[in-house]
Amino acid sequence: MSPRSPRSDLRLAAALVLLAMAAGAQARTVYRCVRDGTVSLATAPEPGSRCTPKQIDDNAVKLPNLWGEMGVINGSLYERQQDGKTVYSTRKLPGSVRVMGFTVETPPGEPAHPGLGKVGKPQLDKFPVQFRSAAKANGLDDAWLRAIAHAESGFDAKAVSSKGAQGVMQLMPETAKEYGVADPFSSIESINAGARHLKALMRRYNNDLTLVAAAYNAGIGTVTRYGGVPPYRETQEYIAKVQALHQRYQLAMGTRKPVLRAAQ
Repeated sequence: MSPRSPRSDLRLAAALVLLAMAAGAQARTVYRCVRDGTVSLATAPEPGSRCTPKQIDDNAVKLPNLWGEMGVINGSLYERQQDGKTVYSTRKLPGSVRVMGFTVETPPGEPAHPGLGKVGKPQLDKFPVQFRSAAKANGLDDAWLRAIAHAESGFDAKAVSSKGAQGVMQLMPETAKEYGVADPFSSIESINAGARHLKALMRRYNNDLTLVAAAYNAGIGTVTRYGGVPPYRETQEYIAKVQALHQRYQLAMGTRKPVLRAAQ
């Protein structure tokens, strides 16, 4: 999933502001309408939908999330005539004309800690003995364990994320405590605890690496709440990064054969 651009943010803001302003100079009301399991926003109640009025504060620093927790939405703003008035809606109804497109990410925040490592070349020289030992002791794929560490910290033993995750494996303090880590910045302790945590996640999710990566990033509770990978851009991009790194480490370590492609 590609990162949201500033232009997309501006178009989303413009769409919501247009919705609010079109509703009237006095009361900036936008209607959240539900029909057949789908949600739309409009400046007037939509025929055939169950609509709830939502007020937008003129002085609000940040636009409210009127959609709910629906992940990343790519939509369009439409204009049409209704009861002799010009109304706007994000649902295409009869007589509608498309005005603009927009992208919105919901919910606007997430509890996931950011992965600090960038996708790049495998770094087999980083703590090779520790990774090999921890992977073997916990029955993990060495390439997978390294991919997680690479995505998490870029192998920086002193790394600290904005959410408070620490060390090579970017363990949250409560997780580190659970696995008896005395020094979260010790590469040996961090890698061993991270491997044990991954082993526990592998058992919980029946070796589903996608769910394991999601839970490592966003937490078990979040994965449980959404019944799978949560709709957080950060977590989804993290999973893609880990998957790409896993393949690169497998190739570099000789445990995966290169994929052949047809000649062009």
